[in-house]
Amino acid sequence: MNIRPIKNDLDYRQALKRLDLIFDAKSGTPESDEADILGSLIDEYEKKYFPIDAPDPIEAIKIRMEELQLKQVDLVDAIGGKSRVSEILSKKRKLTVDMIRNLSSKLHLSPGLLISDYKLIR
Repeated sequence: MNIRPIKNDLDYRQALKRLDLIFDAKSGTPESDEADILGSLIDEYEKKYFPIDAPDPIEAIKIRMEELQLKQVDLVDAIGGKSRVSEILSKKRKLTVDMIRNLSSKLHLSPGLLISDYKLIR
């Protein structure tokens, strides 16, 4: 096992290539241990150089709706009326504090994510 820190793009590409070779190594083998360590190093490098922003609140709601196989009508009790749900999901109206509380509870989303600012579409 010859593991080095990932300091640049070349190191990153080499680590990915090596991980691809040993990814399915049998658990408990040196290759499996190497894959775990390389995975951690790659993850840290990607977090630093390829950050992924959290989705805006409306996109987060839509993602969770898809995960839970919910339709717009399923949010009526949390948001208040079919037309209000449509306005919120099409970003024509902002979420209120009560909506955020209700959605956080119903969809198991962080209130911190739901209070993030987003632009309305006019």
